[in-house]
Amino acid sequence: MKKTGMRYVASAAALLVSLMMSGAALADTAAKTQPLTLMLDWFVNPNHGPIVIAKEKGYFNANGLDVTIQEPADPSMPPKLVAANKLDLAITYQPNLTIDVAAGLPLVRAATLIATPLNTLMVLEGKGINSMADFKGKTIGIAIAGNEEATIGTMLNSGGLSMDDVKIINVGWALSSSLASGKVDAIWGGLRNFETNQLALEGYKAKAFFPEEHGVPAYDELVFVANANTYDKAAIQAFNHALEQATTYIVNHPDAAWKTFVSYAPDTLDNALNHRAWKDTLTRYALRPAAVDLKRYDDYAAFMQAHKIIETLPKAQDYVPSFQ
Repeated sequence: MKKTGMRYVASAAALLVSLMMSGAALADTAAKTQPLTLMLDWFVNPNHGPIVIAKEKGYFNANGLDVTIQEPADPSMPPKLVAANKLDLAITYQPNLTIDVAAGLPLVRAATLIATPLNTLMVLEGKGINSMADFKGKTIGIAIAGNEEATIGTMLNSGGLSMDDVKIINVGWALSSSLASGKVDAIWGGLRNFETNQLALEGYKAKAFFPEEHGVPAYDELVFVANANTYDKAAIQAFNHALEQATTYIVNHPDAAWKTFVSYAPDTLDNALNHRAWKDTLTRYALRPAAVDLKRYDDYAAFMQAHKIIETLPKAQDYVPSFQ
């Protein structure tokens, strides 16, 4: 009995030591978790699927990161806040990044989120617009004035038209309703994963003309940016690894990933439009977020300079470093 008791005491002591060591290991892991602030380009939506999944499934934590996700009050501010060292990372658009760098902001591309363009020139089916040549005399609604001369103009040129052949009006954010009501014949800026589905839910069938199929160089819709002077390479590499794990999970388990995604904010995310958009966004996520294609950036920068969107021509090698 005495020996059994001694073994019991020894086992209990060993268990206690083991628990203490495990607790110390967990505390050490927590202490090594690096905080990282990320501001989105807009409120959370299916475009941000890999970020939400990486957060909810613990991929960020497993890679030693404690990522705080913020939504912007002003969608134009996230890159500026990164440039001012107020944030670690922000989401922006590849064309906007090139514009910001050409203007002198200290930014670098850290990763890709959405690897294809999402913008389209959108019309309603059955309205007699089946090719770019059919836009002659039509009215096109836009949300923000700026580079439509380059993008819409290039698309029209592929059909033998010019900007003089159409009328451009600013409809603000009422893109879908302006098209559905007949106020305009087409809209520029309708996203192929959102506005198409929004119109469908309202009983309208949309037809999209894709810029990359009509003379506009392909580009990454959404990218992450970091401060060019102060970025933490190891932290960005860990972030990218977590993002890739999350994207792989989404591709392999789209339905389960959807449930995890909406659990992040069920009151705002769990609806028919987001569910449709989720399915249409799956093929748009960057499977290798860290992968770099310098020519893609240089080609689009040259396109912007040729259309006088930027004056100076930044070289991709200077603001698209490798974080692989």
